[in-house]
Amino acid sequence: MFRKYKKKGAGLRSAPITRDALLDATAGMADAVIEEHETKGGQKAVFYYLHTIIDRVLLQQSIIRPLIMSGEEESIYRCLKSFVLHVEPIVSLESAKEWLMSGSIIIHDPVQQQWFAIPVENRVGRQIEPSQTETVMYGPKDSFTEQLDVNLSLLRRRLPLTNLKAERLTVGSLSKTSVVIVYIAGLTNPQLIEEARKKIAETDFDMIFDSAQLTELIEDHHHSIFPQFQQTERPDISAYNLSIGKIAILVDQTPFVLHAPITFFHLFHSAEDYTTRWPVASFFRMLRYTSFFLSILLIPLYVALSTHHYHMFPLQILYVLIESRSKVPFSPFWEAVLMLLVIEIIKEASVRMPTKSSSTLGVISGIVIGEAAVQAGFVSKVLIVLVGISTVASFLVPNYIVAKGHTMIHFTMLVFSACLGFFGLIFGMIGLFVHLNGLTSLKQPYFAPITPLYWRDWLDLFLRSPLIWLKKRPEYLHPLQKWRYVKRR
Repeated sequence: MFRKYKKKGAGLRSAPITRDALLDATAGMADAVIEEHETKGGQKAVFYYLHTIIDRVLLQQSIIRPLIMSGEEESIYRCLKSFVLHVEPIVSLESAKEWLMSGSIIIHDPVQQQWFAIPVENRVGRQIEPSQTETVMYGPKDSFTEQLDVNLSLLRRRLPLTNLKAERLTVGSLSKTSVVIVYIAGLTNPQLIEEARKKIAETDFDMIFDSAQLTELIEDHHHSIFPQFQQTERPDISAYNLSIGKIAILVDQTPFVLHAPITFFHLFHSAEDYTTRWPVASFFRMLRYTSFFLSILLIPLYVALSTHHYHMFPLQILYVLIESRSKVPFSPFWEAVLMLLVIEIIKEASVRMPTKSSSTLGVISGIVIGEAAVQAGFVSKVLIVLVGISTVASFLVPNYIVAKGHTMIHFTMLVFSACLGFFGLIFGMIGLFVHLNGLTSLKQPYFAPITPLYWRDWLDLFLRSPLIWLKKRPEYLHPLQKWRYVKRR
């Protein structure tokens, strides 16, 4: 009944650019500037630009001053082409708006009735600094910035290859955010490139100003707490991932680069694994795996034993537990829930507080609240120790998203253990592994190389084998070049 009909012929032809139309488009913009300049030969040119997003020094020295001094050419276009390399003729109003808002100047030749655009964007950004989220003792110290071109140059310096391709796309109907897909042609599986290109091209959202937002829009499973794209701030990690057959996705105005496809096990790999000795790197990698499962199972195991299987405690430990819980009015489940909620509140407050105050807040709050809770009889001393171990163990996971989302797994395991004891823990772990096995990253299995099974990829899975053993790229990526070295006869 209430249908909207397009007018006949509407949208088939873009509006022509005129002076009045451009003035209407820039009406209400306090930073809009209109200038008129005349050359020695008598040609006139009208400049339209936004002074807040252009390089005014470059405009004066490289465009306006040479234009005023020129006078032999018969048109403004020939004057500009004599000293400016990139002069783009424009014929539509929409095109003029896009050039204007992207940091270009619009030039009008009133005699010839021609319009041109010259990019003079002012690239404001911070210097290349050490990463604040992925710190290492040994290894490169540079990190990505918010400037897309700078990030791409950091990758090209590490991979000086002509087959390092970069495809630029635009997403966001309002933000017009530039996104670049980077891959090594002839090495990366074309199916991965096509899948990433398709997902980004089909993105339909108005504002995209961070790579995390783009991840949520293009990932295969939107309701999982596990990330299907790896975010990194380090160019060396990006270069390594590209070299084994992955793709990198760079998003303008954000220093975090996306990599795909990834597996669950990549979330526990650190940049230092490849800069330290392999036995040491293997030990700490196993420690990360152990700490993750310890952090989600330690307190649920305590609740299961205290509630359903207390007869399994040795007699000496049972005496300690009974003495510790003798004055606690809550059940082990609610005691654990109370302390975990307090810990999460302290962790979140430490993140939101200024840097100079956050460490003090975390230490003082943990000590004071923990000691006061024990003295008041709200929690037992045993649980305080277990909560401390579990909290510290959760910090060993290198991936920040997993470290934040692990709380949901923790509480889920806690509920299962309180209801069913050991059987609840077993059901919870089965459900976790089933969920991980069902995930995909760019349509590739998330639990590879275990399911499906690729034995050779186990050399860099739980342990970091010597580099001399890692002669082949990961099989689950199906790279076009399997060998990582050049064979010589």
